[in-house]
Amino acid sequence: MKQIRVLAAIAMFTMCSMGLQAQETAEMVYPQAEWSKAGDILMHTPGQELFNGIIHPSAGLFEKYFDVDKAAEEHRGYISMLEKNGIRVHTVLDILDEVGIDSLKALAEKVLIYDISDIPDEDAEATEAYRQEVLQKMSRADLIRCILLQPTVKLSKTYNNTGYEAQYIQSPLMNLYFMRDQSITTPRGHIICRMNSSQRAPETEVVNLCYEHLGLKPILRVTGDGRLEGGDYIPAGNISLIGCGMRTNDEGIRQLMEADAFGHDTIVIVRDHKLWQMQMHLDTHFNIIDKDLCTMVSSRLNAQPGDPEFNTCDIWARKPGTQEYTLWKQDQPFVEYIKGRGFDIIPIDYDDEMHYANNFLTIAPRHIMAVGGQSEELQQRFRDAGVTVEWIPLESLIDGYGAAHCMTQVLQREAWKSDASPTAIRSSIATSAQEQPAYRLSGTVAKDSDRGIIIQNGKKSVR
Repeated sequence: MKQIRVLAAIAMFTMCSMGLQAQETAEMVYPQAEWSKAGDILMHTPGQELFNGIIHPSAGLFEKYFDVDKAAEEHRGYISMLEKNGIRVHTVLDILDEVGIDSLKALAEKVLIYDISDIPDEDAEATEAYRQEVLQKMSRADLIRCILLQPTVKLSKTYNNTGYEAQYIQSPLMNLYFMRDQSITTPRGHIICRMNSSQRAPETEVVNLCYEHLGLKPILRVTGDGRLEGGDYIPAGNISLIGCGMRTNDEGIRQLMEADAFGHDTIVIVRDHKLWQMQMHLDTHFNIIDKDLCTMVSSRLNAQPGDPEFNTCDIWARKPGTQEYTLWKQDQPFVEYIKGRGFDIIPIDYDDEMHYANNFLTIAPRHIMAVGGQSEELQQRFRDAGVTVEWIPLESLIDGYGAAHCMTQVLQREAWKSDASPTAIRSSIATSAQEQPAYRLSGTVAKDSDRGIIIQNGKKSVR
């Protein structure tokens, strides 16, 4: 397996038993900008665990029924297209095939349940001993099946045959192929999310195990009332964009800011007031192609104040070299803010939006991977903006409510080099920070305030 090590708080790739070659042409780091060239991506090709989701799509958090085998074939094709662009794709199954057997058993032990609630006189200790015996004998392949299918054996007594009968209940990780959501990767490292839907919560344990096997131990886990999903996070050079609405909440964002987990001096909280499943995350209605080019669905781009589609943003910032953030501006029109940062916006019209046109993956400046079948008008807009688009056939997979961006977790990109002077935000807070309230979680002082990664004039330093 391609193992990744963290050195001096940035991701550097080294040799390992399967022969991963170190980058020779450019430094690869934790993603600082969505438009930088992608190096390594974590993905999961769906399999048997997907079936339970498609037999009642709404309960599975899917849009409609789709063919499991066709979906898997499409996913493998997507991986192949990424690899042809020189991107190394790490898959969950490949990692689970290599992770230490004890770690695999420990995770399977958490999810395999023997329910004896219908047998009041059953010996609980004997039942647990039997469960442990089965777990210890399981092959690697069956341990992986156990992890993905999350089985419960609901036991009852019978006087025939073996003395037991059972109902077999599964809570499979049917959404695991949307690898964007269980974590985010900031310039600081990996953060394990706390999912909005309880049925997706176990996915984070699998992703955490994958990171640890790759040598990328997460730096933070969102807890308690905090909610965070990766589709709401976009790194943008010297700022972090984080959506707040249907799947991510203020508490989750506060935990990241308190722990200095963003790694940027400026945090832009994009507030969604519509709360619509089709636009559940920031990356479903806004995306970035290059340092000066982005997309936005037309309903958001053309919305007026007071419309549910009208996005606002709160801007939090800090002086370089400090830990705590201050609220610099609140309830700013998001479109105005993005244009003010020098972005041109390509509109995504409704029919294309419904075909997941906005949920593309940028793999290099002005080079994206997007769902095929979009309108000629949109294709022309991309051509006019000098965007190279590789159209991916994802007709089955998108019926799960996600597309090219949702299915990937980018582990590293080329280092972003800024030629800009400090932002106006930084300049402003240098003189006004003392007048602003310090950003703290529940009134507590930020932890490890004497350490962190500082981004100043586009350069990273560790203190």
